[in-house]
Amino acid sequence: NDMSPDEGFGPDIDNSIQEIEEATKGWGSNAKKVIEEVSSFDAEGRYKLACRYKELNEGKTLEELFKKEFTGNFERAMRYLAMPPHEAECAMIRKACKGVGASTNILYSILCGRTNKEMEILKKTYFRLYTKDLGKLLASELHGDMERLIFNCLQASEEEYDPQFHTSEKAIEDAETIHEKGQGRWGTEERGIFKILCASPPEHLEKINRVYADKYGYTLWKAMEKELGGNAEKACLFTIGMKLKPFETIADLIKSACAGFGTDELLLTSCVVRYQYVMNHVMPAHIELYGKTVQDRIRHETGGNYKDILLAVTCKAWPEE
Repeated sequence: NDMSPDEGFGPDIDNSIQEIEEATKGWGSNAKKVIEEVSSFDAEGRYKLACRYKELNEGKTLEELFKKEFTGNFERAMRYLAMPPHEAECAMIRKACKGVGASTNILYSILCGRTNKEMEILKKTYFRLYTKDLGKLLASELHGDMERLIFNCLQASEEEYDPQFHTSEKAIEDAETIHEKGQGRWGTEERGIFKILCASPPEHLEKINRVYADKYGYTLWKAMEKELGGNAEKACLFTIGMKLKPFETIADLIKSACAGFGTDELLLTSCVVRYQYVMNHVMPAHIELYGKTVQDRIRHETGGNYKDILLAVTCKAWPEE
């Protein structure tokens, strides 16, 4: 498909840009109209919208427009939606590292469970946008088990599945190693455990999990709950989950953004923007697990224009009856 800007992307994109410009002219903007236009596209369509807007406005970006026009959580959601997916993720990471103490749930949800290729794109994009090495940034923000796990993920070292190499024997050996470095000793040796979890392709990790459960009576998830605590535990369970049960894991992440006292708006925004492309798989998992839709959560947890944009983007992927 032709992504060359000089060709334009057809009348739909140009009409939308005209509508957005009309809605943001003069005093006060018509947020409802802008929401309607932006949410009518999927991620690829929004990317084209942003490219074309920049081309028609002498280099000024759609993100800059939204930053000027809107405020609060609504502004942040609109800006992320106006960026290419990897740039939005970099902006989320940067935001998560601002202020005192990093917002670790954002960091692990973006950095754990990526493919090697996605990780390489993320690192290059971060450097291109902010001329700062992602590894250096994270080293200054994280420590302990969390740092060890994230740095294993950053190395993009997941092996390609090879039945000749990833045999049942290797699964037994890896399961035993994980047990020896954890439950089988006094004090856990997390480094060795994280290395196996991050290097194992999903098909192999599935075998390790089965062997582990047969041999020791509980799953890898349970083992990590026993070994780790706090954010490192959550991040490790998320890493395993994204390899073995990605859609249930994403559904659980969305729930966690809405759990307890007050909503984690940055995490909720991040989930809706980042997972729109798989929401048609996540939604059935969410309904199965919790008996409600993601839209039900959004309605319960948010309000105003912020609620409207999250609902519109979610409904684009999973229309309500």
